[in-house]
Formats: sequence, structure tokens, C-alpha cells
Amino acid sequence: MIYSEKVMDHFAHPRNVGEIEDADGVGEVGNAKCGDIMKMYIKVNDGVITDVKFKTFGCGAAVATSSIATEMIKGKKLEDALKLTNKAVVEALDGLPPAKLHCSVLAEEAMKAAVSEYDKRQGIDRTPFVGKQSAPDCENCNG
Repeated sequence: MIYSEKVMDHFAHPRNVGEIEDADGVGEVGNAKCGDIMKMYIKVNDGVITDVKFKTFGCGAAVATSSIATEMIKGKKLEDALKLTNKAVVEALDGLPPAKLHCSVLAEEAMKAAVSEYDKRQGIDRTPFVGKQSAPDCENCNG
């Protein structure tokens, strides 16, 4: 499997790793079939994601997609962060092998799950926009 330099960089030097003790929203998604589990923590101030951290258990592509996704949403308004797509994550990493595309879906869904929890705490219902959270299909995944 060939990974881009960006994937290798984000895997070897992931950004925003860790957890936020007093996070305003936490999203955890995973797929037991492939073993990738992502947990994303967000801190929100005036509708802006002021801090974001992640913990990922999984392959290098899972770590890289989590890392770049946090960079892409940090400092963004919640509405703008929710526009992040797995396709944008893949493009920001200069591509992923087909068998690893599910990792980008997990990164998108972990972020949306964190925002969803934040919304729930605030009494906001964005479900029509965010949709229900579910683990991606990863039949081609081998961890």
C-alpha cells in the first residue's frame, strides 16, 4: 500500500492528540470489524471550535485522517466544521488507498458526533443537517 507524504507526516507526527478534560462535546465512533476507533473532543466558544483533540486506535490512515480533520475544523464555526466531508479529508491528505477510505468517513463522523453531543448539551437539534451517526462499511479493511 502506498501512502502520500502527507499521510505519512500526519501518522508520524499527529497533530492535536490527546483529550480535553472539560470538553463541550465528545464524539466516539468505530467499526469493530476493522478495529478503528476514534474519539474526538471539542471546546466551543461563541459557536467556534476553539480547541479540538483526538484519540484514535487504529491503523496509520486512521491516525492521519483524525489528525488532519482536527486541523481542518480548529478555529471554525460549528456550521462550517459540519461541512467537512470525508472527501475533503482524503483530498487534504493527497489521497488514500481505496481500502482505507473508510478511515476518512470515521474522521468525519467522529467530528459530527462531537458536535452532536455539544448540540444536545445546548438543547440544539441539528439532526436533520448532521444525520444519524453510524459506522462506515469497511469490508476491504484489514486494520
